[in-house]
Amino acid sequence: MHIHILGICGTFMGSLALLARELGHRVTGSDKGVYPPMSTQLAAHGIDAGHGFDAANLQPRPDLVIIGNALSRGNVEVETVLNERIPYTSGPQWLADNVLQKRRVLAVAGTHGKTTTASMLAWILEQAGLSPGFLIGGIPRNLGISARAGAAGGVFVIEADEYDTAFFDKRSKFVHYLPDVAVLNNLEFDHADIFSDLAAIERQFHHLVRLVPGNGQLVVADDEDALSRVLEMGSWSPVARFGRTTHAQWRLADGADDRHFVVSAPEGEVVVWWGMSGEHNRRNALAAMAAASAVGVTLEQSAGALATFASPRRRQEVRGCVNDIQVIDDFAHHPTAIAMTLEGLRAVPSSGRLISVIEPRSNTMKLGTMKARLPESVASADEVYWYQPAMLGWSVAEVAQACPVPAHVMTTTEQLIEVLVDQARPGDRIVIMSNGGFDNIHERLLKALEQRHGQTAHAEA
Repeated sequence: MHIHILGICGTFMGSLALLARELGHRVTGSDKGVYPPMSTQLAAHGIDAGHGFDAANLQPRPDLVIIGNALSRGNVEVETVLNERIPYTSGPQWLADNVLQKRRVLAVAGTHGKTTTASMLAWILEQAGLSPGFLIGGIPRNLGISARAGAAGGVFVIEADEYDTAFFDKRSKFVHYLPDVAVLNNLEFDHADIFSDLAAIERQFHHLVRLVPGNGQLVVADDEDALSRVLEMGSWSPVARFGRTTHAQWRLADGADDRHFVVSAPEGEVVVWWGMSGEHNRRNALAAMAAASAVGVTLEQSAGALATFASPRRRQEVRGCVNDIQVIDDFAHHPTAIAMTLEGLRAVPSSGRLISVIEPRSNTMKLGTMKARLPESVASADEVYWYQPAMLGWSVAEVAQACPVPAHVMTTTEQLIEVLVDQARPGDRIVIMSNGGFDNIHERLLKALEQRHGQTAHAEA
């Protein structure tokens, strides 16, 4: 079958393309604003990502078009699909119909940490010998690819997003996945472009809860009021709580640091030694361990896998180091995520400064809904550079003025790179936060640092 994917370079749709290709289909696609790592992953697997949308991309006529949720009426290829009656579906629906029905599904939901937690869970299952299928909204470095089908009848890990499905299906994507195990990691207001308030998102999370069977498992953060309200709407599956409170079945013991933490679980205790940083990542690991336990993985197996876990691409990923100046890439695009990332990096000893560079790019950011929370989100940094994208409808200058640390506003990436190269000193960590390509600033900054210091960038400090 010839499948054409609209929005193929999105993290979900690109992963879907890999699954379709693995299942034997001919896959083509269209997108704009193509950038790594998804564009390079698709190219490595022989899938042409296309460059822009054009009706000609639908010739020869595909057997099926999968339409991503970033596409809407008025798009030239969407209009061609409708006018020519080409069969079409959404990504989540195709996944449910062609992959998930024959597998035991473990879904990871939450406002923050989905990609990292799903990557941890897939790696734990892989190391336990279960050879999981998975679809993750990033590229897990341990697994080297964002999606694979796995064995029919086996386990499948999916990052379960609450964003809507398609222009013709406004339900959250995760309601299509029918999970046997659902992780509810955290929940706060996000996606202001489609949700009016937190209560609206809580209702969508309850739709997910209603789909988990009675012999399934809910893995739920124990100190999230919003998730407690979700369960109060009704729950019909066993619930395993995780966190630090005394009533959590899966609990983090006191005394953790960025080299180890202790997990207390129904089957006993285990010490996890690893290379990740931050309380948020310890909680992500705890959730992944609890979910893995639901499919028979032991504490010791989980701890062993986490000891070798590497963060996914674009999650506190060190892109390079020049003259002891690290350039770090992070996907954080919400005030809470920004704060957690910076707090985690701050906890790692360093001789230099922690410099944050932020592009407010997500739909919620564009609307300015989270603007009042942004200044405090950078409190753990030593200095912050706010980028003012042309499409942003509000000025970042007022945010910069309210920051508790020295803050600057930049209007071009050229200006930003020039200032960073001039100001950076050995020992500094420059963490660049955006949920987009950010004009390839990471590689351009590294090249500029190489030219300044006469050194070649290396991957780790």
